[in-house]
Amino acid sequence: MPDLKGLYHELVRFETELWSAADTRLRRECDLQLTWFEVLQSLGRRPRQRVQDLATEFVITVGGTSKVVDRIEQAGLLRRVANPDDRRSSLLELTRHGKQKLADATPVFEDELALRFGALAGGTELDRLAASLRLLRTTAFAPSDRLTA
Repeated sequence: MPDLKGLYHELVRFETELWSAADTRLRRECDLQLTWFEVLQSLGRRPRQRVQDLATEFVITVGGTSKVVDRIEQAGLLRRVANPDDRRSSLLELTRHGKQKLADATPVFEDELALRFGALAGGTELDRLAASLRLLRTTAFAPSDRLTA
């Protein structure tokens, strides 16, 4: 039987080290924490999302997402606009400053990823790893297991 505990520890530690390295670099070079970058990146891909949409994407609580969004809004990187389909919620969109911050931070983030995944730079191994992780994420947990409340 494979060493599942060992695999677990390797995955968790790599994720922790990767997050820390990317966060440190973004803070140092762009004055932007990785959590905020993730939100900006999501809104750059899909503008006008609700807080609930972001919470679902990041598999975190709506309350936690709302707090992060509030801070990013206070920094002037995004704004809330009225949701024409539901007056009870608002939609989030990047401000001009947020779009510029995202544009400045993206190459820094991508460079950090290239550095950290360099040992698998051949492409095939990275593709297999990504496919394996996607398979695990989509099959290992039922939707009810995901934290979104």
